[in-house]
Amino acid sequence: MFSKIKIILSVFIVLNYFNLVSAAENFFDQAKKKYDEKKIEDSKFLFQRNIVFNPKDAKSYLYLAKIYKSEENQKEEEKNLNTALLLEPSNEEAMYMLINIELKKSNYSKVKDLTKNFLLICKNLCERKGKIDESLKNIEPKNES
Repeated sequence: MFSKIKIILSVFIVLNYFNLVSAAENFFDQAKKKYDEKKIEDSKFLFQRNIVFNPKDAKSYLYLAKIYKSEENQKEEEKNLNTALLLEPSNEEAMYMLINIELKKSNYSKVKDLTKNFLLICKNLCERKGKIDESLKNIEPKNES
């Protein structure tokens, strides 16, 4: 009798786990849909919720960074971009967005370093290298020694 209860309880726990995992996977899709519909607050909530269930989901951090950019919250944008790149160093969109933040800060050496990495990982955004170079010309290098 005790053995049957353990088996039933184990099956119940496993099924609930898979339901939670399945629900968590749907948060990103729901969040992305809300983002595409320009329902920014709803999408922000869902991306944050997705991160609770999937803390290593770089895409959610990237979209949160985009939301914070639209809200002109550079501190949160940068924090989410750094997290996205920590989780997925080859995320060229996050890298490009971070380069633009550093360009606004006139951080010449950081932009140069990020651009080197960007060139190593770019696949779809490589044509933006020229724009980065053009922006770098407008920044005077600060004491690089």
